[in-house]
Amino acid sequence: MRKFRFGWMLLLGVLLSLALVGCSSEDSSKSDSGSGDEKVKLTFWGDWTGDGEDQFNHMVEKFNESQDRIEVEYVIQEDLITKFMTGITSGQVPDVLLWDRWRTSLYAPKGVLHPINEYMEADGVSEGDFYEEALKELSYDDNLYGLPLTVDTRALFYNKDHFEEAGIEPPTTWEELREAAKKLTVKNGKDFERVGFSLNDLGLFNMWLQQAGGQMLTEDLTATAYNSEAGLKVLEYWNQLLFEDEVYKTGFDKGLEGAQHPFVTGKSSMHFTGPWDLRTYEQYSDQLNYGVVPPPAGPNGDKGAVMGGFGLAVPEASEKKEAAWEFIKWWLAEPENALEWGKTSLNIPGNKIALEDPFFQDDPFWKPFIDSLEFAKIRPRHPGYSVAEVDALIPNLEKFVLQEQSAEETLEKAQKEGDRMLKENEVE
Repeated sequence: MRKFRFGWMLLLGVLLSLALVGCSSEDSSKSDSGSGDEKVKLTFWGDWTGDGEDQFNHMVEKFNESQDRIEVEYVIQEDLITKFMTGITSGQVPDVLLWDRWRTSLYAPKGVLHPINEYMEADGVSEGDFYEEALKELSYDDNLYGLPLTVDTRALFYNKDHFEEAGIEPPTTWEELREAAKKLTVKNGKDFERVGFSLNDLGLFNMWLQQAGGQMLTEDLTATAYNSEAGLKVLEYWNQLLFEDEVYKTGFDKGLEGAQHPFVTGKSSMHFTGPWDLRTYEQYSDQLNYGVVPPPAGPNGDKGAVMGGFGLAVPEASEKKEAAWEFIKWWLAEPENALEWGKTSLNIPGNKIALEDPFFQDDPFWKPFIDSLEFAKIRPRHPGYSVAEVDALIPNLEKFVLQEQSAEETLEKAQKEGDRMLKENEVE
């Protein structure tokens, strides 16, 4: 009798255990798919504040209202990457992450992001709907780690009134840019009353190098390639603008933003910037009459532009990956929502179908950027590229524009230091 009772209790215990496992599994499934009574709650981390926070919350609210299974909350993280990487060890990670795309080659090998290839295939989302270069920047080892939220590049902004007074047209080549800058520069003795062209962003060396027919790294991505004939052409051209023609003085516009920016106050006739400044300059339309054209071509007709921008990614440590993908897909893969995002944020969305809308195509301010994106290239996908550019190339370029070293010395030092940094940051 005791044996029978013990056996029955053992059987009952096993059945209860199986039932609990089944319930646990079912609950886990519901927590991601949203098929239960409770909504799946997703945390979306980003570092955009102010207008950017409002723009993100606008899309979050629209998504939350579009269905009743998933609820997203945007949470600001000021030091986003540091918080994310430290959070991985403590389990404090978001479900969706605002991702600066050029970081992918550095962080994807660490296994901190989740590939979305299977989601794309299962839901029939075509890579052809997005800029190929932006997807490449979100990829590593044939895996795609997100979709592009924004795409951007630089274009030439010019003061229409200054050009009309000088009787000249917007430049399309380096030579035309140089001649225009000389005609537009106004000096009082040694002091600038107006610079013809603001050469204030040394980080655009990559763009200039493309226009000169060169590239930043070798084809196999093992070494820097800017210590070249094309690299010398760029620095020789900068030397003409800065020291022969004297159309700009380094530091002329340092620290000046908004209403004090030289382009707004009419103290600068041309400069390169991105679509994010369209909103800024619109605020001063009563005093600033400006236009935008694609970057001028180099001495041999080469076009060059650098594509940048952000994406949305799913952390590997998230326990709600499928729901996170649903949010990203709704926002970025559905053209009407991508267009809503573009109109709301005044950013160029990564979805090319959304860009076919007249809102972008018929606007003279947007069109030059969209045209430039057709030939824009991303920065090289090497884990050490960002380090080599920021810590090796830029400091040497700064010495060049301050006339502390020659063009040849600048490129040689940048090459030596950059190659070392690439080697140190290789993925083994």
